[in-house]
Amino acid sequence: MNLFRVLIALVSALVLQFGGASALFGRDDIPRLAEIAVADLPAESRHTLRLIKKGGPYPYERDGVTFGNFEKLLPIKAKGHYREFTVSTPGARDRGARRIVAGKDGELFYTADHYKSFKRIRE
Repeated sequence: MNLFRVLIALVSALVLQFGGASALFGRDDIPRLAEIAVADLPAESRHTLRLIKKGGPYPYERDGVTFGNFEKLLPIKAKGHYREFTVSTPGARDRGARRIVAGKDGELFYTADHYKSFKRIRE
């Protein structure tokens, strides 16, 4: 049992020393995301991408608001780096769960499950 406590203390010290589990395991960019080609996105997503590239107009009031990345599933960037845009969901009574998140550097991400998972959009 003593060996177990020593091991836990050692791992804890390493995590603190190196700035968290992601740094300890060599991941400073959060987990590698699966990719999806534009052609494989739902048609409504491709429509939203066209609007993003044009700069609008957007059909939903909240389109273009800052996405906080609180789930930390996307690469960590400064506050305000990401913006979110609604992908309409046929039959949904509200905005639905689908979004495209766009970064200031041109990176694009798709979520079909309201931020529980993301795929990097490959153009």
